[in-house]
Amino acid sequence: MAGRLDGKTALITGGARGQGAAEANLFAEEGATVVITDVLDSDGEATAAGSDRIRYLHHDVTNEDEWISVVQDVLEDHGKIDAFINNAGIYRQSPIASLSVEEYMEVININQVGVFLGLKHVGPVMCEAGSGSIINISSIAGMRGGPGSLAYSASKWAVRGMTKVAMGEFAPSGVRVNSIHPGLIETPMLHQLPAIEQGLTDQLVRRIPYGRIAEAVEVARLALFLASDDSEYMNGTEFIIDGGMIQGI
Repeated sequence: MAGRLDGKTALITGGARGQGAAEANLFAEEGATVVITDVLDSDGEATAAGSDRIRYLHHDVTNEDEWISVVQDVLEDHGKIDAFINNAGIYRQSPIASLSVEEYMEVININQVGVFLGLKHVGPVMCEAGSGSIINISSIAGMRGGPGSLAYSASKWAVRGMTKVAMGEFAPSGVRVNSIHPGLIETPMLHQLPAIEQGLTDQLVRRIPYGRIAEAVEVARLALFLASDDSEYMNGTEFIIDGGMIQGI
């Protein structure tokens, strides 16, 4: 049975664990050749070891020279990039008054500048090829802010806006750019939330009309749809996957 990504090459940042690893594994199962990048080398190598279709590269998404190297490496090995997920990101919790410039810029550099550099270096490759799907991972924090998450929310709102700009620039060349906005997903990042750390998971779940926290593979399935030809006419769109949390009671 043919996979939905047969013959495609995918590049996924932040692919060592969590959501990125779930995306990589699902894409590989669906026939893609997958290159994951991260700075978590042991986790990245372990994820890659689970499939002969996944390869790991060390990659700091804030470093433009490393972006150039990664893209060149993928093109030399595979000749193309059909799907690209700007997935790398971090979360920091702090009230505005105690948030340092250094902490703020750490989040902005990884979550926002990293996405910009990905668009800058992968987008033209896809445009030259005349096709491709770029998936920027934002958050429901990019749709609605929350106390204590200024840096994270600022970065994810930026990803939402950059998606629209990139769509407008790349669409005439046949390249699609969409954003995914996850809610509460069972990943290592979830356990950085103060409510989770304090054992108040039930209080968070009560804010989700669907009544549970999602698994990372559920986001991966949405990314698979956007990477596949099934979503060919979808462009510049925000895909919220949160169990109804930001629309709920």
